Amino acid sequence: MTDSLVISSNEKHTATIIFLHGLGDVGASWHDVFDKYRIAKSVPYAKFIFPTAPIQKVTLNLGMSMTTWFDIHGLDPNVKEDQDGIEKSCMFLSNLIEEEIKNGILSERIMVGGFSMGGAVALYTALTSPHTLGGVIALSTWLPLASTFPQALVSGDNKVDLPIIQCHGAQDPLVQLRWARMTERIIKAMDFKHYTFNEYSDMGHSSCGREIKDVSSFIVQHLPNID
Repeated sequence: MTDSLVISSNEKHTATIIFLHGLGDVGASWHDVFDKYRIAKSVPYAKFIFPTAPIQKVTLNLGMSMTTWFDIHGLDPNVKEDQDGIEKSCMFLSNLIEEEIKNGILSERIMVGGFSMGGAVALYTALTSPHTLGGVIALSTWLPLASTFPQALVSGDNKVDLPIIQCHGAQDPLVQLRWARMTERIIKAMDFKHYTFNEYSDMGHSSCGREIKDVSSFIVQHLPNID
């Protein structure tokens, strides 16, 4: 994995947010989005980590090399999934989480999230982690290896309090809304108490101001100042 863009907290560090980008992107792009909407200013006690995925060949894009968290064979829920790649990126994110815990941050004060395939890694990691995290931000994404749930859910009884916000554009031509709704059904079937699905009627496979403001509110609500 390449280096992460890290934004230190402006006050005593008591929370961490790790956000993974989508296919062909870099961590700095999402730092710019968060910076534009002043999210860090609303949680000055939080550290932000924006990793960049390694460059690998992507089957969907005719074998072209680009930043990617795992290989993609197609844009359909029934297509073959790169389980090894997903689990490798899950381990990478898990290691970042463990590093924050070693630095004194409680697991319930660590939030993970991502856009598209980055959100897929974040969701899978949060549900299979031995820790109950502070929340998941799942943007324009889906739950990978969905057929392994609920069996793959770790510490399910404790994890039902995990806050999850899933946001999706109704006009998304890549990760279609029906795919996101399938993820919604799977998560709801596991009885998560603090799960929210937000649909944006005029949004494609991207983000918008309303979505980012909803994300900011979610962060402030579930990672309040404890000092």
